[in-house]
Amino acid sequence: MRIVQIIDSLEIGGAEKMAINYANALSTKCDFSGLVATRAEGKLKNQLNQSVSYLFLKKKATLDFGAVFRLKKYCKENKVDFLQPHSSSYFTALLVKFIYPKVAIIWHDHNGLSEFISSEKSFALKIASFFFKGIIVVNYKLKAWAEKELNCKKVIYLPNFTTIDNAAKAETVLEGESGKRILCLANLRDQKNHFLLLEVAEKLKQSHPDWTFHLVGKDFKDEYSRQVKTAILNKNLERNVFIYGSKNDIKNIINQSEIAILTSKSEGLPIALIEYGLSKKPVVSTKVGEIPLIIKDGMNGFIVGVNDANLFYQKLLKFITEEDLRMKMGNSLYQTVLENNSEDGVITNYLNWVSNL
Repeated sequence: MRIVQIIDSLEIGGAEKMAINYANALSTKCDFSGLVATRAEGKLKNQLNQSVSYLFLKKKATLDFGAVFRLKKYCKENKVDFLQPHSSSYFTALLVKFIYPKVAIIWHDHNGLSEFISSEKSFALKIASFFFKGIIVVNYKLKAWAEKELNCKKVIYLPNFTTIDNAAKAETVLEGESGKRILCLANLRDQKNHFLLLEVAEKLKQSHPDWTFHLVGKDFKDEYSRQVKTAILNKNLERNVFIYGSKNDIKNIINQSEIAILTSKSEGLPIALIEYGLSKKPVVSTKVGEIPLIIKDGMNGFIVGVNDANLFYQKLLKFITEEDLRMKMGNSLYQTVLENNSEDGVITNYLNWVSNL
């Protein structure tokens, strides 16, 4: 099989990381594995294996026919069988399909809010789905939604998997006191609900002011970002909550942290959770998406209801005050991730499914 991943950019994010993961994994298992970035490159480009064919389209607009014809030429020259667009990049793949019908489209949906997309975008997606050969989703809610709403009945749930780039140069030095840092790997966007984190930070400042929160993820410099930063100032949390933006040395950052958290109000299966697990970190998370399939409350981590700042704070306190519990939960989460989210297991199921499309 000859398969190409398509993604809008290679900035640090969950869908972007999964596009890289699939391209890298398939490069040792397929006749041809490629990755196409349509609009922008980014820090994740450095994580692409040399065995993966790479193309940057430099797409300038939604309807950039020059980019479409460049991608068609790439597919034809490399005898591509399948295009696997991730999230919103399905539109580019669809335009190529119109002028090069030989190629098949497998849409990979990472968006934990797909069931809530606008009616206009939903209509466009429903039309596009007539031309999909198959759909991959990252949680069961999205699977049910796709099977009900879209016009492609070959839908499979495949959990996210990842590897941590140990080769990335250690550059980031986290603020705060060593041994008392709490990490949140999440882009600054509404879905990730950093305002819950700030509520918890206010409570922890009163009881344990020496513990600090560290927000690592893309800062879009938009209204949500401005609101988060304003809230930090208004709550006098400048010495308790630190924002770093996108970083490439994730392993180094996780190693500087004692506890890891996720405060999202909607998710698929966040890559950050798998990265936390692979690094044996104790986790407190909200109960959204596929997270409860990985974290069993009280066994390998803690999960709480969305926006339940009081319970989130209480669970965080248990980790802060019980170092042995942190180690026990971190090791348990590591075993869970190894058993359920390994690259080999997911890719084997993926290839079996694709071969039967």
